[in-house]
Amino acid sequence: MIRIVLVDDQELVRTGLRALAERDGDIEVVGEASDGRAGLARVRELEPDVVLMDIRMPQLDGIAATARITADPALEGVRVIVLTTFDEDEDVLAAIRSGAAGYLLKDVAPGDLREAIRVVAGGESLLSPSVTTTVLGQLGARLAAEVRPELLEGLTDRETEVLALVGRGLSNDEIGAALFLSPATARTYVSRLLAKLQARDRSRLVVIAYESGLITPGQS
Repeated sequence: MIRIVLVDDQELVRTGLRALAERDGDIEVVGEASDGRAGLARVRELEPDVVLMDIRMPQLDGIAATARITADPALEGVRVIVLTTFDEDEDVLAAIRSGAAGYLLKDVAPGDLREAIRVVAGGESLLSPSVTTTVLGQLGARLAAEVRPELLEGLTDRETEVLALVGRGLSNDEIGAALFLSPATARTYVSRLLAKLQARDRSRLVVIAYESGLITPGQS
């Protein structure tokens, strides 16, 4: 059973999300909160598998609440899906930078919502690298002004090559083919990068590839 917490300032939305999420019987809503501060407390109390987090909320917004969750070692197993009515590029970038494992609009189809919860609970990132690169490409000027090459310190040449390919949205199979490695070896390199760069998922690796200047906006 996948245990989730709903954090949204609208009771009607929470009621709807609960009904949709629990429909197939493998997902259980174990807690709710109407603002980010209360949501953070509920997450710390219940330690769910997944949090569905609204962005625009009183007390503490969803981006800040997500950042606090992902920065807490005691909540390492908690994954956050940012769920909002807004699809602004800035919001997506902020969600990724805060450590969110996924980003969905509230008009998502019910089946897609449940599948998203399952994907994230399984340790995968809902924001595919290809989607992330599109968002970051559109924010190219801002990212170019924030280049931090020191993020690459400590990486081997091969790890840097793999990070560049992750940044371009390639899968493990595609990385392996590009570098003449087996998919298993490519996956091992990605795992090393996640550990070395203290990244929770591949989407965060894409952000680092841009922020370090390894990938430039519009590069493919």
